[in-house]
Amino acid sequence: MLSRFPDSRPFAIALSLAILLSAPAQAASPAKAKTGAKPAAKAAAPAKSAAKAAATAPFFTGRPGAQAYRAASSMELREAQQAIARMLAVKGTRTIANTVMAFNEAMTHGENVAYQSHLLEAVHPDSSFRSTAESISQSANKFLDDLSLRRDVYDALVSVDVSKADPATQYFMMRTLRDFRRAGVDKDKATRKEIAGIYEELVKTSQDFDRNIRTDSRKIQVAPADLEGLPEDYVRAHAPGPDGSITLSIETPDYIPVIRYAKSADLRKKIMHEAMNRAYPPNLAVLDSLLAKRYRVARILGYPTWADYITEDKMIGTAQNAADFITRLNQTTLKRAQEEYAVYLKRKQEDDPSATQVNRWEISYYGRLIRKRDFDFDPQEVRPYFAFDNVKQGVLDVTSRMFGVTYKRIPNAPVWDASVEAYEVYEGPRLLGRFYFDLHPRPGKFNHAAKFTIRQGARGLQLPEHALVCNFPGGKPGDPGLMEHSDVQTFFHEFGHLLHAIFGGQGQWEPVAGTATERDFVEAPSQMLEEWVWDPKVLQTFAKHYKTGHPIPVELVQKMRRADAFGRALQTATQAFYSAVSLNIYNKPPDHVVTDTIVADLEPRFTPVPPMPDAHMQTSFGHLDGYSAVYYTYMWSLVISKDMFSAFDKSDLLSPTVATRYRDIVLAPGGTRPAKDIVHDFLGRDYDFRQFDAWLAGQN
Repeated sequence: MLSRFPDSRPFAIALSLAILLSAPAQAASPAKAKTGAKPAAKAAAPAKSAAKAAATAPFFTGRPGAQAYRAASSMELREAQQAIARMLAVKGTRTIANTVMAFNEAMTHGENVAYQSHLLEAVHPDSSFRSTAESISQSANKFLDDLSLRRDVYDALVSVDVSKADPATQYFMMRTLRDFRRAGVDKDKATRKEIAGIYEELVKTSQDFDRNIRTDSRKIQVAPADLEGLPEDYVRAHAPGPDGSITLSIETPDYIPVIRYAKSADLRKKIMHEAMNRAYPPNLAVLDSLLAKRYRVARILGYPTWADYITEDKMIGTAQNAADFITRLNQTTLKRAQEEYAVYLKRKQEDDPSATQVNRWEISYYGRLIRKRDFDFDPQEVRPYFAFDNVKQGVLDVTSRMFGVTYKRIPNAPVWDASVEAYEVYEGPRLLGRFYFDLHPRPGKFNHAAKFTIRQGARGLQLPEHALVCNFPGGKPGDPGLMEHSDVQTFFHEFGHLLHAIFGGQGQWEPVAGTATERDFVEAPSQMLEEWVWDPKVLQTFAKHYKTGHPIPVELVQKMRRADAFGRALQTATQAFYSAVSLNIYNKPPDHVVTDTIVADLEPRFTPVPPMPDAHMQTSFGHLDGYSAVYYTYMWSLVISKDMFSAFDKSDLLSPTVATRYRDIVLAPGGTRPAKDIVHDFLGRDYDFRQFDAWLAGQN
């Protein structure tokens, strides 16, 4: 997923999240960050000239404490305000140089503070620092929201003639002026003030929603016998406590193996129930508040619902088109999903002849048993080949070879936790950007997988800088961190976002850099990079047995690929269900919405799997904030990614030939062109559903 500013914000940035089939919701001891080593002003301030761009310090230079970081952020917001003041002070003819570039500088500074504080409120090990970051985030978003409603700034930009400018500048200006209008800049002063007030409230409400999810890390106590069926390394890592019981958390490294391998149905049910009730009950009321505030904004701006507003600037265009797309998914998948479900039920009846249904906490478990019996594949067979350190190096080596870049780890980098690693990205001698790996769970940390923006690239102002925040196994002495193949897939997915952000962050205009494309395209490049983890040649470059060093056998990968086709319709049907929930809580007035009722009504329409009793999946479904009505994005982007992947040479996925063309045409433009045009140029035609439909049918 991508970290986000909520789509209620006019200058919004993309978010995404891969939701597990079994649970739509999103513990090592943290080391405290060192503080106050250098003056606070250097902690976040970007350089201001092209000559200084390559030397821009990492954003966390000096490892500032909470108050030092607040001071640095305040300074950067003042620089943003000063840039706007210079812009408005221009006399005579307004030009790109004296007006648009000043606006770009202001947006760069303002978004830097918003991005960085959003990251730190999600990852910093100190809860008081996280609280400070939340406060800074509120200030930064208020600056940006207020800016989007300033008529004087809008009028200044409108007066600039860009008819002879380059296409990227023209597109940037079109998007910028459109976003001002969509924010409500053309409303009267009183209405703009009302909108600004709602935006300010929405930031805080969104923070409440995220914080409730992030901090509700539930645990259960089980007996040693309950771990029967789980991998040996998992059992070794979960020793009984003094009272003889074992503590398990709902975080990914604990949760996924339980629902996949544990023989105890009671254990699987218990841990899934806790996971699907994360942030319940407080997020029920918080979500209702989000719905009401967003509906109010939409109505003020002249739209029937928030769904109508939020889809307008996406590839899909309208809420009705989104509904039609979800209906197409349902019509394509439900019958196949029912057929697959019958196979699950038949397998369960071998254990329990009286069974009449397969419950949600049994799907992953019986799916594994079916794949083992019918496809001779057990995911435990591949785990020894996916030790965390090997996978991490594999991600770097594979993408370095494909895209012609070099990654250099920064020694003694200024980071927020001792477990975090920092890297620089080079193309030859040229420094393209930086990124951070924060890849293991700890208390209070964001508990899924996402690419967080720190700085969008802006030529002449700053390098792109981003962070991967994940929750993978490993990171502890003596623990090889054996990963599920799905973990490896997630790692490549998130790194796909990061590459898009770095390669697309080399242009002039910060608000459209990197992954700032249409929201319903942004997942396509990251989804496509997942294809590389299914290729035997690619996997053999890094998937080495953690004890013997032998590469993963080709025949084992082939069995894994064949087994993956089973259950695909059921998984896609579940994604369609999540998409329908996302759209249907936002496409009507909030007084017509009871989220529990909508979830209960939609689930049986989309998937044959019975719902989890007494569960409230929407309280931990983070996308209902960040993506709001447009979770359909995942499937929409998947259609595009499957089609783009058809252009690659499947016999040599490591070849830089097509990868270089893909980087130049698809990734490098960032958000400076319409996504539809980008894909057309890469494929030589408009994208279509053929590759997606073939994949869904198990044909590729």
